[in-house]
Amino acid sequence: MIVNQSAPAATVVPILIYADVARAIDWLKDAFGFAERLRAGRGGVVSHAQLIVGDGALMVGRQGAEYRPPRAGEVQQYVLVTVEGVDEHFERAKRAGARIVEAPHDTPFGERQYTAEDPESHRWTFSQHVADVPPERWGATLAVR
Repeated sequence: MIVNQSAPAATVVPILIYADVARAIDWLKDAFGFAERLRAGRGGVVSHAQLIVGDGALMVGRQGAEYRPPRAGEVQQYVLVTVEGVDEHFERAKRAGARIVEAPHDTPFGERQYTAEDPESHRWTFSQHVADVPPERWGATLAVR
């Protein structure tokens, strides 16, 4: 197996586009607790970065001709991140200025979650496992056993 030090180890890595990657890195670290793994750019302008949280990873890239961040109120996708202590995480994000879309709440499928937007309108749902609920109890069916 080849290991590439330039790539995150996670199997699935979302890539989000930001107008100001350096500002996005700082904000995501401060508000959501990400750690910076790698940063790249030229002439003092950051164009790419890799962030990690737990065993997950995220890449952030610079806005270009065909890539742009979502517009305010426009949801193209959202990222789900599992955390411990979702209520404390929520308070941290709120203090950092995250726009809260949905306050922490318990779901029928055994999670406690909240949803927030970062300054460039990307949506994030943070989730904590609070109960082991069989999928059939809330109306889902396992496709693979």
